[in-house]
Amino acid sequence: MTTMTEASVREFKMPDVGEGLTEAEILKWYVQPGDTVTDGQVVCEVETAKAAVELPIPYDGVVRALHFPEGTTVDVGTPIIAVDVAGGTAAEAPAQQPQPAAEEAEAKPEGRQPVLVGYGVSTSATKRRPRKGPEVSVPAPAQAIQAELNGHPPVAEKPRPLAKPPVRKLAKDLGVDLTTVTPSGPDGIITREDVHAAAAPRPAEQPAPAAAAPVAAPVTQAPMASYDGARETRIPVKGVRKATAAAMVGSAFTAPHVTEFVTVDVTRTMKLVEELKQDKEMQGLRVNPLLLIAKALLVAIKRNPEINASWDEANQEIVQKHYVNLGIAAATPRGLIVPNIKDAHDKTLPQLAAALGELVATAREGKTSPAAMQGGTVTITNVGVFGVDTGTPILNPGESAILAVGAIKLQPWVHKGKVKPRQVTTLALSFDHRLVDGELGSKVLADVAAILEQPKRLITWA
Repeated sequence: MTTMTEASVREFKMPDVGEGLTEAEILKWYVQPGDTVTDGQVVCEVETAKAAVELPIPYDGVVRALHFPEGTTVDVGTPIIAVDVAGGTAAEAPAQQPQPAAEEAEAKPEGRQPVLVGYGVSTSATKRRPRKGPEVSVPAPAQAIQAELNGHPPVAEKPRPLAKPPVRKLAKDLGVDLTTVTPSGPDGIITREDVHAAAAPRPAEQPAPAAAAPVAAPVTQAPMASYDGARETRIPVKGVRKATAAAMVGSAFTAPHVTEFVTVDVTRTMKLVEELKQDKEMQGLRVNPLLLIAKALLVAIKRNPEINASWDEANQEIVQKHYVNLGIAAATPRGLIVPNIKDAHDKTLPQLAAALGELVATAREGKTSPAAMQGGTVTITNVGVFGVDTGTPILNPGESAILAVGAIKLQPWVHKGKVKPRQVTTLALSFDHRLVDGELGSKVLADVAAILEQPKRLITWA
C-alpha cells in the first residue's frame, strides 16, 4: 500500500457502518485515481455482515489512490482511499502519485514495491473520467454513457453491462459473465431473472454422426458436464452468510427451542385478501396473505404480551418489550436477512401494508440498512413461497419467537359437517423455552390460527 505523506492528502478510513462491525468487503468502486470528488459523493459500495452500504467521501479533492481492489475484505479503521484536498486538478494527480519506472521494477524483482495493492506496477497511462471532448480516455464502466454524450461509439473497449450491485453479486455467485446476458430491464438493465436464465443449463447440441465417440461416457459423469469437469466448488463464507451462520449456531445452541404446529383453514382469510385488494384505502399497497398473517400475529401478541420478551443472560432477567419490531425473514442473493418493521404494533392495516412493501422492495434491491435489521422482537418466515408445507425455524438471536408460514394449498377439509375443498396451511411457532412455556406458546399459536380461520376476529380482538 502506498503511504501518502503530503499534508494535502487525506486518508478516508473504512467506517463502522453498523453497531460493532469489524470488517467490510469492498463490492464496487465508483471512482478511479485522477477523478475529482466532492463532499458527500458516493465513492464505493461495501458489504458488511448485515447489509450492502454506499460510502460517501467527506471532503472535496482529487483521488490519489485506491488502496484495495474490489472483492477485498478490509478491517474497520483501515484507510481505503486517498484524496488530495489541496485543490489540484485531475490531470495533475497521476503525476503526483509515486510510481517506479519499468526498468527499476525489473531490476528489483524482490522486495516491496510502492504500488497499490492488487494493481501491480503501472505499465500504461492512467484512465480517467471524461472531462470535455470526445478524445479523453474513460474507464470501461463510463464508456457507454460517454458515447451517448459525445455522439460516437467507444472504440477501445466493449461497454460494461448495466446491472445493480446485487445482480452483479448474483452473477458472480452463479459464475455468469454479464457480457453474455441479454438484458430485459428498462434502459437495458440486466435483472436477476436475466441472470438466472443465463445460468440455467442449456440443452446439449446434437453431435454430428461422424463426430460421435465410439464408446459412450459413463452415465454417472453426465451431471458434472456443466462444471467443466470439476467435482467440487468452494465458495468463501463471508458477509451476510458468515454472520447468519454464526448467529444461527449461537441461537440453536443457546436458546432451548420448542416448536409447535397447527393446521388451519384459511379460506376466509384468502377471500378477505381479495376484498382488500379492491378497497380504496389499500390501493397501491402490497396486499397478500402475509399481511393478514402479520396482523394476526400482532393481535396474538397483544393478547399474550409475555411472549414479546428477551432473555438477559448476564443479568439473569427476562426483559419484557412493550413494543413489537416485527421481523420478516427475506432470502436475497446476498443470503438470508431479517429486517424488521419498527413499532409494528402501532400501525394500521394500510400502514403495515406500506411498511411490508417497502421492506420487501429494499431487501430485493440489496439496500437494507444495518439499522433496519437491529432491535427485532418477533419474526415471521414465509417458507410457503417455496412450496414447503412448514418447518422448524430457528430463533433470530435475541428474540423470543418465530412463526413459520407454510404453503397455502387447496385440500379436502371437513367444513360444516361435510368434506369440501378448502384453502389450508400449516403454521409452526418456535419459541425460547427459557421464557416461554408450553401454555403461553400454545395460546399465541392458537390465537393466530383462530384469527386466520375467522378474520373477523381482527376487529373484535385488535
